[in-house]
Amino acid sequence: MKIRAPGPLSTEHAQLGLPPAEASASGEAAHPVLNAAAWFTLAVIAALSLYLFSRLNVQIVLETLHSGPFWGAVAVGFFAQAVDGALGMAYGVTATTFLLGAGASPAAASASVHIAEIFTTGFSGVAHLKYGNVNRRLFLRLLVPGILGAVLGAIFITQFDGRVLKPYVTAYLLLMGVYILSKAFRKLRARTDEPAHVGKLAAFGGFVDAAGGGGWGPVVTSTLVGSGRDPRTTIGSVNFAEFFITVATAGAFTLLAGPGTWVLVAGLVVGGLFAAPFAALLCRRLRARTLLIAVGLLISLLSAYNLGSFLFFS
Repeated sequence: MKIRAPGPLSTEHAQLGLPPAEASASGEAAHPVLNAAAWFTLAVIAALSLYLFSRLNVQIVLETLHSGPFWGAVAVGFFAQAVDGALGMAYGVTATTFLLGAGASPAAASASVHIAEIFTTGFSGVAHLKYGNVNRRLFLRLLVPGILGAVLGAIFITQFDGRVLKPYVTAYLLLMGVYILSKAFRKLRARTDEPAHVGKLAAFGGFVDAAGGGGWGPVVTSTLVGSGRDPRTTIGSVNFAEFFITVATAGAFTLLAGPGTWVLVAGLVVGGLFAAPFAALLCRRLRARTLLIAVGLLISLLSAYNLGSFLFFS
């Protein structure tokens, strides 16, 4: 997510209930708790990077480069990161929709997406903290309930037959696509009251994010911004908390479902890295409303196709 000076694009994002593409940096010193969280984030990313590199050898690299699922995941990761970089949300929903359409089980798709997201959410969260975009109180209110909801969602989706769950997860993604599309045609109502039930919202957002492969940003961010929270600190706090929710989800999937999705994870990470400059270009050139319509339609149509295929051709 890009952090720049205020401008027209930021105003448009705020009107649509999206994370601001441009936001002022407060320069406030980080609280010791947030500093500790930042160091933990960097340590996790470094440890995971070393682990992934330790598993590499020439044969594995060659086999991966000749793997169809790997290149499919690269394409998915590129598009999903471009969408997330331009809109500030929908990485998980977009990537999971494509992986389900490619034949991955709900658990495998969600596990792959969340392990790959450790890198993107970690760096993004630390950047928000550096620029003073994280509200410590809101961050802490989101953290524990979000982690508990994510673990429960991972347990739920790994304890049931993926073929049985697939139509339900696809239906959820269809609803998320329609929801994203609807944001292009409605305005937020300004509210000044303090949002209540933040913990319950975080638990629900973490659960649907793990069980459905995405939804933390659309559920938590949109609700809090729509309830009158300052967009800049809301987005920064939700984004930083997302890293910890993602780590909890990925850890639960690794323990419960096994590490059998590393090819998809590698593809998503590689595609996401190449998409970073493209996402910045989209932020600069395309209107947020145009991107919302395109992404909402794409996710809705793909989910509808996947759901129809299951209902009529299975």
